Amino acid sequence: METFIDIVLFGFLLLTAFAMMRLTNLFAVVMLSGVFSLLSAGLFVAMDAVDVAFTEAAVGAGITTVLMLTTMALTTREEKPSSHSRLLPMLLAFFIGAALLYATVDVPPFGSPDTPANTYLSTDYIDRTYKDMGLPNIVTGILASYRGFDTLGEVVVVFVAGVGVICLLHGRTRPKSKSGKKGGDA
Repeated sequence: METFIDIVLFGFLLLTAFAMMRLTNLFAVVMLSGVFSLLSAGLFVAMDAVDVAFTEAAVGAGITTVLMLTTMALTTREEKPSSHSRLLPMLLAFFIGAALLYATVDVPPFGSPDTPANTYLSTDYIDRTYKDMGLPNIVTGILASYRGFDTLGEVVVVFVAGVGVICLLHGRTRPKSKSGKKGGDA
């Protein structure tokens, strides 16, 4: 059943990505980008990576969508027609994807007990997390306690970056239209 959910979510991710490539309405692309981030977060939850899912939902679907909508308010709603062919970028994306798939041949299977991540400190964390904190989710326990300051630092960096972008966008204003002036002011 879990594999079925993963396949369905990944299929929706692919459909959303192809829909974003085909659309020229920037508002629709921004909204689909938020949907893509939420689907990614759902996939991370299905893989028991709740911390990554939370970050993806907050930053990818939340902050990024708001920033793109704010930026779009300063630009047009439609994409300008491209003066070059889309064939080269598509071929480049295909070859990079093929290279990434080729690179995964040497990666150990998902959940394999003999991977470095499972043989180094994981047994210690698995044994101690519930005893030390009483949390049933080991990842949450590690992030909240053992790596608490690191996680706090990451959240602060994301927050400061978001505030910085908002401040940059807030400083820009649209030029006033001359058609809205009343007679005699010109």
